[in-house]
Amino acid sequence: MEKLVREYIENQPVARQSKLNQLYEIISEEMPDNYEEKISYGMPTFHFHKNIIHFANFKNHIGIYPGPKAIVAFKDQLTDYKTSIGAIQLPVDQPLPVQLIKKIVQCNLQNA
Repeated sequence: MEKLVREYIENQPVARQSKLNQLYEIISEEMPDNYEEKISYGMPTFHFHKNIIHFANFKNHIGIYPGPKAIVAFKDQLTDYKTSIGAIQLPVDQPLPVQLIKKIVQCNLQNA
């Protein structure tokens, strides 16, 4: 984990850190070997030729930001989540949708 991403997670409330670390692991496992991690728009960002996905902690949810194409591509699988043009809100009191997150990352990598 890059220092900046680690610092981002460590600066979040302790109660959220394990879920943010889990999200980080899910995404990073799907990324190719030579991807980059950075902070972009104030959020941890996974980059491979372009930004693939961002995530961020908020008061009532964890947001993932795969961009509008992924939201459209997975709209049928996102009906249980609040979404906007390029964002998905994951409730903090529910398990992360691991397989869906992996599919979204893979979809974005195919379009990178």
